[in-house]
Amino acid sequence: MKLGTRGKYAVVALIDIATRTDNQWVRIIEISLRQDITVNYLEQLFSKLKRSNIIISERGPNGGYRLARNACDIRICDILLAVEENVNAMHSGRGAKGAVSGSQAQSMANRLWEGLSSHVYVFLHNTTLQDIVDNALEPCPALLEFSSNDCLNSRPMADADNPY
Repeated sequence: MKLGTRGKYAVVALIDIATRTDNQWVRIIEISLRQDITVNYLEQLFSKLKRSNIIISERGPNGGYRLARNACDIRICDILLAVEENVNAMHSGRGAKGAVSGSQAQSMANRLWEGLSSHVYVFLHNTTLQDIVDNALEPCPALLEFSSNDCLNSRPMADADNPY
């Protein structure tokens, strides 16, 4: 499972807009400079975000972009959907759907990945842009457990003299 740059940059750009005070128009060049994202890439993302009614734009010297709705009404899953980002733990290779070409083990493992994808979707569905702006997301206790797990921090070595 990997979130691509479209999704990451779209969320970052929208956080940038959401943190501006007084609901002012924000110019794309300002976002580009603050977030180190090219103007061309932002224009591509903003075109999709506009079509999905997540942002609105105003032309002219005082124009720019701003949120089309309150940040508390914009779900992260809607942002990712708007920029055609897919967050799915399923792979698309042979046996990915547990079909005839896949083994029973692949089919069983795919249920695990489907469950993971479901949890990710629920999290993104329940998380709003305002939650991020307010820093209201709770840290995941499982991450602390994973990071301290000896099994995950070490790997078997074929040659003791070569750590790679």
